[in-house]
Amino acid sequence: MPYFKPFKVIIIGFDGVLGSALTGALDLFSFTGVSWQRFLDEPVEPRFNVQIASVGGVDIRCSNRLIMQAHCDIQEVAECDLLLIPTIGDSIDKVLSRNAELIPHLKRLADTKSDIASNCSGAFFLAKAGLLDHKIATTHWGYASKFKADFPLVDLQENQFVTHSKSNSTNQSGNIFCAAGGSAFYDLGLLLIERYCGREISTQVAKTQIIDSKRGSQNSYTNVTLHKPHSDHLIKQVQDYIEENFHQPLQVSALAAMINITPRTLNRRFQSSVAMRPIEYIQAVRIEQAKRLLELGDVTIKSLAEQVGYDDISSFTRLFKRATELTPKEYQDKFSRFFNGYFL
Repeated sequence: MPYFKPFKVIIIGFDGVLGSALTGALDLFSFTGVSWQRFLDEPVEPRFNVQIASVGGVDIRCSNRLIMQAHCDIQEVAECDLLLIPTIGDSIDKVLSRNAELIPHLKRLADTKSDIASNCSGAFFLAKAGLLDHKIATTHWGYASKFKADFPLVDLQENQFVTHSKSNSTNQSGNIFCAAGGSAFYDLGLLLIERYCGREISTQVAKTQIIDSKRGSQNSYTNVTLHKPHSDHLIKQVQDYIEENFHQPLQVSALAAMINITPRTLNRRFQSSVAMRPIEYIQAVRIEQAKRLLELGDVTIKSLAEQVGYDDISSFTRLFKRATELTPKEYQDKFSRFFNGYFL
């Protein structure tokens, strides 16, 4: 038996939840104080009592059609140390609408001592409950535009992997945490484990789960193709041309002449449709291609710059770091690990 009382963790389960986010959180906290001890043949001391709670305690249908059994009814949870809201795996609007009964319970538990944490699109639940108004938060970069439009009172920091703010409630001492998306939850999980159990335990979990906990920004994960959907056919034509000829010298004036409009009009329409100027789009496409080449393995910076249309290596390196917050070498070390034997 452990010599201390485990911290109580409640994971919210709902139809449309991302199965891996739900089970991943369950595993991460359930095996804290367990896996490391088993490896070293030491007494097992679980540090968290983890339960999945749903409205009415009903089974949960995950977005991958996995059926999960809830441990308890969220209505019967009076308090907990940590409340976790995992990723929404189905349509965000549909899931929020069909699980509206969860919102009062989020507000209720926010008025206790509970820390509250969301992963990825789970932040939409917190925002819907008003718990993020005038607070910083983050979510997956792919949902940033929707989140900003739906919840303008939230200070969304979409480039951050993890955010931390005080709750809106004046009656409680808990904190609100958000993780960006996907495996970013592991960064948040380690932070929370350290918050409750100390750095040594958090480090043990990182080692047993083989988690890289030194990431800081989503910028190196974003994809320029996110900016492409719109209805301006002329701008799409220019985008296609840029994406096919990024390695060639490209001038805004020549691109404008290609579709018989002025450079000023091209800039205005590009900004309206793509949320960036043509020159910024050219740079983004080139950086995206450079990222792919770095991911494939060994390439010199000089060769890389030339392949994506830059003669000036220092200029290319500066633009790359501005876009990803990593140097080309740092990016290559981080994302080409599979190819250089990191997982072998």
